[in-house]
Amino acid sequence: MTMTHPGLPEMWVLTIIALMAAIVIWALFVSPPGKKEFSTFSLTDIPLVGGISRYLLTTPWLLFILKLVMVVLFLLIIIAGLYGTPVPERNLATILTWNLWWAGLVFSIFFLGSAWCAICPWDAMAQWLVRRRLWRRAEPNNSLNLRVPKQLRSVWPALIIFIGFTWLELGAGITVDPYATASIALLMVVMATVSMAVYQRKSFCRYFCPIGRTIGFYSQLSVVELRPIDNEVCANCQTLECYHGSKDVDPCPTGLMMGSLQQNTYCTSCGNCSRSCPDENVSWRLRSPSIEAVQSARPHWDEACFMIALLALTSFHGLTMMPFWGDWISQLARMIGDSGKLLWSFSAGISLCIFVVSAFYAAMVFATQKLSPTAQSIKQIFSTFAFVALPLAFAYHMAHNLNHLIREGAGLTAVLLNPLGTGTEPLTMMEKHARHADMLISQTSLFVLQSVLMLAGFIIAIKIIRYRSRATINKSSRAGWQMLPMIMFAAGMTIAHLWLMMQPMVMRM
Repeated sequence: MTMTHPGLPEMWVLTIIALMAAIVIWALFVSPPGKKEFSTFSLTDIPLVGGISRYLLTTPWLLFILKLVMVVLFLLIIIAGLYGTPVPERNLATILTWNLWWAGLVFSIFFLGSAWCAICPWDAMAQWLVRRRLWRRAEPNNSLNLRVPKQLRSVWPALIIFIGFTWLELGAGITVDPYATASIALLMVVMATVSMAVYQRKSFCRYFCPIGRTIGFYSQLSVVELRPIDNEVCANCQTLECYHGSKDVDPCPTGLMMGSLQQNTYCTSCGNCSRSCPDENVSWRLRSPSIEAVQSARPHWDEACFMIALLALTSFHGLTMMPFWGDWISQLARMIGDSGKLLWSFSAGISLCIFVVSAFYAAMVFATQKLSPTAQSIKQIFSTFAFVALPLAFAYHMAHNLNHLIREGAGLTAVLLNPLGTGTEPLTMMEKHARHADMLISQTSLFVLQSVLMLAGFIIAIKIIRYRSRATINKSSRAGWQMLPMIMFAAGMTIAHLWLMMQPMVMRM
């Protein structure tokens, strides 16, 4: 017997939809804005905080300590997964990886951007193994330093690996298999190490890591950014230490130049630019979470496809946790003659979800192109408006993960005291019910947070549509009904996610 979480009440959903309808009417009849200057706020401008921030950005010690802590936890997960109990709810590997890290990672992106990438244990171990230095620049760096083949210099490799990992997570069930969880974690280290030993800089972070690329795209909606303090200093810089590195500091791992940086997508928050800059001209800035996706980010075809696929996979993730999902897959298996673990049926399901979301978006792109008075191509419109998918995916991802964090966060202390789960048995139904009832906040507070997240995601999506419509399909003061197809896409996906959130959700473990 499985335990389920109650879904979002119907009245809450109807209230959100009513507010969405009002926002749509406003968007259609109020002229879209022209180019807007968003304000940002540098942490260096705050007394005391500015000094602390500057110190933390220019010293390698704190970052090294955090990396070391993450590597220790990572090794503990490996040991627990390989040698601990196969009972997932009693093993640290599955609890820490899926219930806490993966569920909480999305929220850290909103507040801290790509900070996880800065302390990533996979990259840290790869760097220590290949570079053989804990923090200083290594010369020679013990790598073949080959250029990544042109065919791989995009986010397509990361997207393919991301789809593969989603298949393993939800289809092969590695989330409830400590041994498989540890094996996948080791595979990530091997991939990062081989990539660093063969290619220039950190190609794994830039092109291949599915987690890093997901963080990169979501961090376009973060409230923080790493940017120049004074743009004039960067404009007059001749040495470009932020790109090339310095005597003691490695170059930017993903090949970025601070003076031209406009989006968070490929920034790993490693701090190399801030430590190597001779003018100490790099700082964290606070900003509106919509600034980048609304107007700063530049559209590229591969990135657009990743964003649409990210939306589809996020939706699919929620769908597989519905009680009726098992019945759907079983019916599909009978239709196609699948048996055993129903992996073919699951593969068909994930493919169908990606196809449906992509086809829905493509249809709205085609309709937008037909309504557009400009000569924009389908590909241009597809790439330009793909940023609409980001707040829709991000908002639902956070709202969905709140259930895991708040309803399934109990029991961590017992697992930490016995990380391998030695001598333990599976949770009884009474224990599962106790965890279900022992929420970190009240159920009403949870519903409020989920509703706010879903509505905020829709609002940001509408802001993106309005600005990019004005800049792309109609440069006059009114875009009006020409925005309708993209508004329909945003509304349709939000309503689909709200429907998913209304359903009871099966506990992960």
